[in-house]
Amino acid sequence: QEQLVDSGGGLVQAGGSLRVACATSKMVIDTYTLGWFRQPPGLEREFVGAIIWLDDTPYYSDKVEGRFSISRDRNKNTMYLQMNNLQPEDTAVYYCAAARPGQNHKYERSYDYWGQGTQVTVST
Repeated sequence: QEQLVDSGGGLVQAGGSLRVACATSKMVIDTYTLGWFRQPPGLEREFVGAIIWLDDTPYYSDKVEGRFSISRDRNKNTMYLQMNNLQPEDTAVYYCAAARPGQNHKYERSYDYWGQGTQVTVST
């Protein structure tokens, strides 16, 4: 059973920036597609973005395209989600997840391992 540990959430004002991190094992960081999902209060969990295992190609949802970026540091076994120009609607619990190669990165069911989540709150 692989572990993913989310960290870095917090409270930020609208227009601000925050970076959350996902620490995992060497095997996962090197061979899995890694994704970020979020669950806003009272809503279902939704896809935020993913980075493909083979070539680090990033994909983003329309809601965050141009504001968020995903990166992977293979030396630190950590994935990052850099969030800029945050808005109150970005308030959510953010989860990282890992999927085996070949899975559709947009769907929750593609992911085998999940972090515990980290709260991001954006105030007006």
